[in-house]
Amino acid sequence: MRAALFAALVCLAALLAGCGFQLRGAAALPFETLYMPATGGIGLDVKRSIRTGTTTQVVDDPKQAQAVLEFTQEARDKVILSLTSAGRVNEYELRYRVGFRVHDGKGGEFVPTSTLELKRAVTFNDSIILAKEAEEQQLYRDMQFDMLQLIMRRLAAAHKPKPAP
Repeated sequence: MRAALFAALVCLAALLAGCGFQLRGAAALPFETLYMPATGGIGLDVKRSIRTGTTTQVVDDPKQAQAVLEFTQEARDKVILSLTSAGRVNEYELRYRVGFRVHDGKGGEFVPTSTLELKRAVTFNDSIILAKEAEEQQLYRDMQFDMLQLIMRRLAAAHKPKPAP
């Protein structure tokens, strides 16, 4: 029994190694130091993720930074998608939008002004309103985590700006 389990684990490890699977390591950002103006919301999550998951240092002085990350917007919206025959809300769409840019402070752009938007549909039932409010808050938290991953991927894919002629 143990030999069969060991053989299965060895086979699984060989398959994973053969397909190129790798654990996610520290993301390599194209700048060594980064300044982020005081922000809340997603900005705090991005700052924490950069400090713990990359070799880039977050500095407190923009003059010491190779790059500046600025958030231009962060908005949460709730839009009615459908109504019942009685005119009550049946379904909402939750939207989470974040705008940002990364520049070198000298006119060069690592990441030009970008806006990312996530959407989630959620059904609504006014007989369980407290549960639906909790579900909405959980969906917004999940969307913020997904947005953090998108922003970190965008930062990792950034390129150094070309010097101005």
